[in-house]
Amino acid sequence: MVFLAVLSVHAATIMAPKFEVDLRWPKPLPNHWILGATIGVAVDAQDHVWIIHRPGSLEPGETHATTNPPLAQCCAPAPPVLEFDQAGNLLRHWGGPGEGFDWPVSNHGITIDYKGNVWIGGNSRGVPNVSLSDDMLLKFTQDGKFLLQIGKPGQSKGSNDLENLRQPAKTFVDPKTNELYVADGYGNHRVVVFDADTGKYKRHWGAYGHKPDDINLGPYKPGDPAAQQFRNPVHCAQFSGDGLLYVCDRANDRIQIFKPDGAFLKEGFVETSTMGSGSATDLAFSRDAQQKYLYVTDVENDTVHILDRASLEVLTTFGQGGRQPGEFYGPHSIATDSKGNIYTTETYRGQRVQRFIYKGLAPVTKKDQGVLWPKH
Repeated sequence: MVFLAVLSVHAATIMAPKFEVDLRWPKPLPNHWILGATIGVAVDAQDHVWIIHRPGSLEPGETHATTNPPLAQCCAPAPPVLEFDQAGNLLRHWGGPGEGFDWPVSNHGITIDYKGNVWIGGNSRGVPNVSLSDDMLLKFTQDGKFLLQIGKPGQSKGSNDLENLRQPAKTFVDPKTNELYVADGYGNHRVVVFDADTGKYKRHWGAYGHKPDDINLGPYKPGDPAAQQFRNPVHCAQFSGDGLLYVCDRANDRIQIFKPDGAFLKEGFVETSTMGSGSATDLAFSRDAQQKYLYVTDVENDTVHILDRASLEVLTTFGQGGRQPGEFYGPHSIATDSKGNIYTTETYRGQRVQRFIYKGLAPVTKKDQGVLWPKH
């Protein structure tokens, strides 16, 4: 077991990536569009940035342009899926219910796989007599053409169901095997693997590689023995370049690492006093060849942690609660582009995407860097 301990301030020879918030990215949206809870971000092979948000999370006062007649010019929900170029221009937009598939009641997470396909999950638990739970994944082309659905709404039989998911959070497709790894999720307590073309079930496992179960562990309590099962949500499943699967066990404040077959390797803990929504929310890797650094969003503490990937030690942390550039309200998802820049999205009332420009490596002199405001 590897515990994440923040390195002491005097260890100034320790190096870590340095960032500044980009005040000009992205550009304003057209058509008086605004974002709701922004619940996923991904970067494709062209360094285009994709986000997904929840139009239904907007308050009535934010959608006055959509009433009949319009109450005001502002505003209207943007389409759920948006693609931006490196300059922050909006390139494509689509999403929502359509023929032949079940669009999530509460979409969650977006992944662009190595073939350029777009994967979307959902985390609605359903409302009796109104809607079913989001127990499926959807696959689209980049133009929004439907390709594949795995699972059906409201059909989950639990963490050992081989056909349905249960509010899946995030996905990753291994280009070596064309296997789809799913953090499953808000209802189930597992990682599950499918063929990315056919949707055929391959395998699944829970925390430490155990067979998962759905026993209610109760709330996380700091100081308790490490839970032998994932708590909800199992929030991310991301491959490193050296073929290891990193899984966010958010409410347990930890990251677990596995081989592709589900064999457990090690774990690390982040901000272990964090209760509520938990600290290990999403992760991304630095873009150097060794992927030496790991970036972890912390939705409860409104920060991003920079970890040494080999030791899983926290080197430094940036951000603080707030709504100004460089601050966070609900930092949820994270991705990096080929230049090493970081992109974050914010859920709840954060409702935005931010870019942090990579400025090279610098000595670590502070545990908490605060807001990464530009120097000039």
